[in-house]
Amino acid sequence: MVVLLFSNVVARYGFGAGFAGAEEISRLLFVWMVFLGAVLGLRRKAHLGVELVQERLPFWARRASAVISHLLMLYALWLFLAGSWTQTQIGMTTYSTVLHYPNAAMASAGLVCAASMIVVVLANLYKIVSGKPDAAIPGDHAASTAFHPAPEKEIAE
Repeated sequence: MVVLLFSNVVARYGFGAGFAGAEEISRLLFVWMVFLGAVLGLRRKAHLGVELVQERLPFWARRASAVISHLLMLYALWLFLAGSWTQTQIGMTTYSTVLHYPNAAMASAGLVCAASMIVVVLANLYKIVSGKPDAAIPGDHAASTAFHPAPEKEIAE
């Protein structure tokens, strides 16, 4: 993506002609990169979270809070999935300006993102409800340090 945009800028300003579709391709790649990165961030538990309240709660309340928040996330992801499906259907009949690819190619990134995130959230919700030790529960420092271990100390020679 960077090479495409850089070469287009050089061609436009250096030679007076550039690739007209470079902007559309880079926008499409950027949208897919952001949505796939969001899925990866959720899977790795790398999204920001404020656990100030949860860490002060007893375990049963942290667990209940996690179940409620997961159910709310599933509802929001369902809305995201339904909206992305509608946009994908609309995009099948509309096309990009320069390259004339279906706009569904961009809208389907949201579809893939929402469906993948639903799977990740459902898997963690199952772990929470079934009491698995590797469940990610906000405020539970054992789970968060298990995923992000402290850096190893260097041994002086």
